[in-house]
Amino acid sequence: MKHVLLTLTVLLTALTVTAHAADNDTAKAARKVTVKPYGFVRNYLTFDSRKTYTVVGGEYNMQPYDEEWNITQAQADTTGLERADLNAVPTTQLQALTTRFGLNISGPGLLGGSSSTGKIEGDFGGFGTNNTVLRLRLAYVRLNWQHTTLLLGQDWHPMSGSVMPNVLGMAAGAPFRPHSRTPQIRYEYHSDKGMELSAALLWQLQYMYNGPSYSNGQWTSVASTSFANNALVPEGFLGIGYRSEHVFMQAGVDVQTLRPRIYGVRTVDSVAYRVPVREIFTTASPTLYCQYTGDAFGLKFRTLYAQNTSHLNQLCGYAVTEARADGSWRYAPMRASISYLDLSYGKTWRGDLFLGYMKNLGTGTELQNFGTAAVPQYYIFSKGGFTSINSVYRIASGVSYNLKAFNIGLEYEYTVATYGTVGSDGSVLKDERLHPAANHRVCCLVKYNF
Repeated sequence: MKHVLLTLTVLLTALTVTAHAADNDTAKAARKVTVKPYGFVRNYLTFDSRKTYTVVGGEYNMQPYDEEWNITQAQADTTGLERADLNAVPTTQLQALTTRFGLNISGPGLLGGSSSTGKIEGDFGGFGTNNTVLRLRLAYVRLNWQHTTLLLGQDWHPMSGSVMPNVLGMAAGAPFRPHSRTPQIRYEYHSDKGMELSAALLWQLQYMYNGPSYSNGQWTSVASTSFANNALVPEGFLGIGYRSEHVFMQAGVDVQTLRPRIYGVRTVDSVAYRVPVREIFTTASPTLYCQYTGDAFGLKFRTLYAQNTSHLNQLCGYAVTEARADGSWRYAPMRASISYLDLSYGKTWRGDLFLGYMKNLGTGTELQNFGTAAVPQYYIFSKGGFTSINSVYRIASGVSYNLKAFNIGLEYEYTVATYGTVGSDGSVLKDERLHPAANHRVCCLVKYNF
């Protein structure tokens, strides 16, 4: 009997230890965090036929600069000197600034049985005295339930990330496609029948509004996060969509509130002094997006009625419409119609066609003239300081060879910006001064993925 009791005691002890070990293994598995690195080495070789407005060391192409003549036509006729456009200068370069690395993170469940994921991503296209500064692209944590997700951190703007055209150029369709990565809190709901709801609150960091800055007795245009941060109200996006195996459609609206200035300037008895002002205004930009993705064919289309979207890398800001006696200003958003269509066909060998168009619609109301009737001066705050653009369009076509670890491609972009004279409502007049400036860009991409 003693042997039987001893045997049972040993067995129960062994089972208890085994159960505790199994529980510990389960607990450890529930707490386990996995990290998977990814990235690529990417080189762009580009040729531009004309001086263009670019960022990220010239890899991110926006639009060609206006003509800049060394002398007037009248001077050329009088003196016989050769007249030349100083911006009609071709350039070429090879750069690897957008070489990218990142970490995909998956971790334990939190808050009601959710799973958790995260991402950290960077490249070398940051700001500084040169273009080899380490740049934070993405950094967020996401909680995932059966039908909902909650994201906190820096991610793509809801109108940017997962809906990029299949072009080779680093700008990925901008300025016709909204382009921004920004700190945010985003909630998404996905039903079993394909309906989706997206709501986000967004703050600014790398992609900012332009606005007024006072220095040496003059107001100038600068880019800063303060115009959004001083308003205290974050940018908001609300979208509703439908997603199936091949189709994604979304309608949404982006709402922005900003405070351009915290002080104005008054002049009394020839003495200029600063006075506190409270200038807050809100704009809204509705958008519609459609996408079809088949086995080999892809179609992406977005149209946007833009109001003050300079923070989305688009040529659309706002302007001063009234200077009040108390030193404050009133504003109105610059409006624009911006659309693109992207077509692609193939997988290993893929061909792409991109069409983009932007039309400046002005403010729809008279601007404050800070100059004279003969030489008007308007305060318009837009991306890159461009105020005299009537329209921009782009045609791009490319072909690429794509393997899992290797991509190579060649693309041709033809971008035309039409410049002219700014009218009293911020639109550009269709008169004899209206003229195009065109750039031919050839881009060769070599990319190695890991």
